[in-house]
Amino acid sequence: MSETPPNRVGRAGPLFAGIWLFFLVDPLLEGWTHRDEARGVVGIVATVAFATAYMTLWIRMRQDRARLVADPPLSFTAPYLGALVVLGGVMVACLGEKGMASVVYVAVAAVMVFPLRLAMPVVAALVAGSLGLSAVEDWGSQVGLAFGIMAASVAIFGMRTVMRRNIELLRAEQENASLAVENERTRFARDLHDILGHSLTVITVKAELAQRLLDQDTPAGTERARAELADLERLSRDALADVRRAVEGYRDLTLPGELARARTALAAAEIDARLPNSADEVPTELRELFAWTVREGVTNVIRHSRARTCEVRLTPTAAEVRDDGQGCPGPATGGSGLAGLRERATAAGATVVTRQLSPGFSLQVVR
Repeated sequence: MSETPPNRVGRAGPLFAGIWLFFLVDPLLEGWTHRDEARGVVGIVATVAFATAYMTLWIRMRQDRARLVADPPLSFTAPYLGALVVLGGVMVACLGEKGMASVVYVAVAAVMVFPLRLAMPVVAALVAGSLGLSAVEDWGSQVGLAFGIMAASVAIFGMRTVMRRNIELLRAEQENASLAVENERTRFARDLHDILGHSLTVITVKAELAQRLLDQDTPAGTERARAELADLERLSRDALADVRRAVEGYRDLTLPGELARARTALAAAEIDARLPNSADEVPTELRELFAWTVREGVTNVIRHSRARTCEVRLTPTAAEVRDDGQGCPGPATGGSGLAGLRERATAAGATVVTRQLSPGFSLQVVR
């Protein structure tokens, strides 16, 4: 289902606004009554032009609201309002009392486009002018018209206040969305650096070492070069797998990624993190299991330990998360997270070892 572009005006809005042009029917009828006279023709033309200018202004203002423009510049709104004032004056001059219907629309337009400090004097002047002109021309009491001007102005002011609040909320949402995207981009770049930075450095060093060993052209050097190249291939494959998982959206765990997230989570919990700089020495078949170990261990440290320091140790055969907190709050068997870790360890031929320290707690997976 396609969405309407934010700067596109829906059909219902102008139709709703156009309904209120019904009050210009009386000036049109008055002009039609005097269609044989110049003032009647001019009055009809002025009324139609007035309605057109009013609707054009209303549609432009609606487009600005859709673009989250709360206060359009006076250079844009002043000509429209000036045209309404001139056309309204022509209507009053040609059609008499019936032309006074235009005053309400001028007041509404003023409140719609001007800040309150400018709109209120305009509305007050229109009310005073309507009452004074009716007295001079002996048109009878115009209290109803004055009340209509004030009521319509208050209503439009309330609507504009609501729209302004909505615009502010939309702007805040857009800013939050932009910040979220920027934070995610920064986090991804940081994690990608943590995942690849050390691995690429080690790969480069090993490639240079293998090149030098091959240049020696000795049996021992050749054998050592083969070992370095095999290790180089393993590191490259592991780094490629880690990057693929990261790009896929962290649906799978990676050991470098978990170390990067552990550093962020521990810093947020104000726990001093002591983490290895790389995971290159961990064999490929144990990297996912050790990633789960780091995730489970760090999560428990943050939730339960009240520790000041958390340390992660990695070797080719073991991963350990230890802290200096209050120790395991429950039985040594742990909760569902630790049970799941035991299942994964068993499937990989490893063992989960938990120990109470003095002070603190240790979670270790050993194969």
